[in-house]
Amino acid sequence: MKTAITELFGIQHPIIQGGMHYVGFAELAAAVSNAGGLGIITGLTQRTPELLAKEIARCRDMTDKPIGVNLTFLPSFTSPPYPEYIAAIKEGGVKAVETAGRSPEQYMPALKAAGIKVIHKCTSVRHSLKAEKIGCDAVSVDGFECGGHPGEDDIPNMILLPRAADELKIPFVASGGMADARSLVAALSMGAAGMNMGTRFVATKEAPVHANVKQALVQATELDTVLVMRALRNTERVLKNKGVTQLLEVERERGASLKIEDIHEQVAGVYPKVMVDGEMDAGAWSCGMVVGLIHDIPTVKELIDRIMTEAERIIRQRLTGFLDGTVANAATRAVA
Repeated sequence: MKTAITELFGIQHPIIQGGMHYVGFAELAAAVSNAGGLGIITGLTQRTPELLAKEIARCRDMTDKPIGVNLTFLPSFTSPPYPEYIAAIKEGGVKAVETAGRSPEQYMPALKAAGIKVIHKCTSVRHSLKAEKIGCDAVSVDGFECGGHPGEDDIPNMILLPRAADELKIPFVASGGMADARSLVAALSMGAAGMNMGTRFVATKEAPVHANVKQALVQATELDTVLVMRALRNTERVLKNKGVTQLLEVERERGASLKIEDIHEQVAGVYPKVMVDGEMDAGAWSCGMVVGLIHDIPTVKELIDRIMTEAERIIRQRLTGFLDGTVANAATRAVA
């Protein structure tokens, strides 16, 4: 399948792995790239630019296919040395960067000078247009369904994707609620040139996270996520657990006076406890509503191959069948 996204990044399939904290290590990124997608190393999971350089080199030992690095610009307790991270990305020969959070505008000159293609994650059309204006090569449009930070507009992808298609000149991928062939075909039909999957890739054999995390995703339903930090305008969709319940209680008590320091225990340093140690109740960790569509733990290649095979079947048989009059009242269930 060829789209503007496969051409832009030099990949076989229009599937991008989202940059996820304490998940986007070399093992997963290489597996996604080897399977024909674009694997992403999560830059800030590596505590220093030097460690990121080592992780890029480690990934290079696992794949000769294109890879990318995620750089997230969000409010944090410490400010990362972004210029040094960008230097490590450049020196590692990485030609794709997924930026997220705040605008990457001040770093665009350095990224473009290095010949790096930039895809920026946006939760609104207005932010997507700004990304286009500052020179981003593509946009990842995040609907309200997404895990992590869905923005503050609460617009789901059934509306957001067509609106993005109406306004953008650069290509975009759909993010949030993406899990299988149906997701991909629907995204393409609404104007996207591919899809970005985060939560779904966590439930794969190569994802370097504790088995408890993968089992939690398989067992959860679409009703098992909740929004936190709305009062801080730093809204995050996370999987429900005891730590999140405590966080919500603090939010209710503090109301509009809530400060990030009030919930420090439930949001800071949680990812190593969850992803490495398997402490599922440690606190808030990102998870999308798409968890309701996750029923197994395949290899990355099995997942991507299944998506692409089923997507072709949906397009060639089911959708064409409606036009030909050969399909009526038929339901399609994809397990990818």
